[in-house]
Amino acid sequence: MEVKVNDTVLSLHKGDITECDVDAIVNAANNHLWMGAGVAGAIKNKGGVEIEKEAVSKGPIPVGEAVVTTAGGLKAKYVIHAAVMGQDLVTDEKKIRNATYNSLLRADELKLESIAFPAFGTGVGGFPMDRCARAMIDETRLYLEENEDTTLRRVVFTLYSESAYREFERVMREFFGE
Repeated sequence: MEVKVNDTVLSLHKGDITECDVDAIVNAANNHLWMGAGVAGAIKNKGGVEIEKEAVSKGPIPVGEAVVTTAGGLKAKYVIHAAVMGQDLVTDEKKIRNATYNSLLRADELKLESIAFPAFGTGVGGFPMDRCARAMIDETRLYLEENEDTTLRRVVFTLYSESAYREFERVMREFFGE
């Protein structure tokens, strides 16, 4: 499924974010930026430990903020590490919204055209998928509406499971009526 906000296409993709053909993939990080399990572990395993070393050297960062590293052996040029939670591994809607916004902002600062997001906080953070989808899609929509000069032309929500994909699809239909 895809929709357009100004000149940017928002789409859903079911699959492995480390395989996405985009300028940057986003890592759902903790604020110390060490890469353990879930999306972070997959990124480190496929892209190389140098991604984690570079990320950790830029931390800790406030929860909700985002930093950029190179992408090692991944297809993407960059990894944007969005601190969705602190050391307590707990997240909430505000943290997810801030991490989404700051990831988009980092992409624009680098003048990137494409970015792929995972479902923030739904793994280790245990945040409900429907609330995550609503927060991330809405924050992305607001960002794109308020930043008409964005260089982003494609924002992809990359969901690993069928159930996550269906939940994001349901929420996108709610927002955009497609």
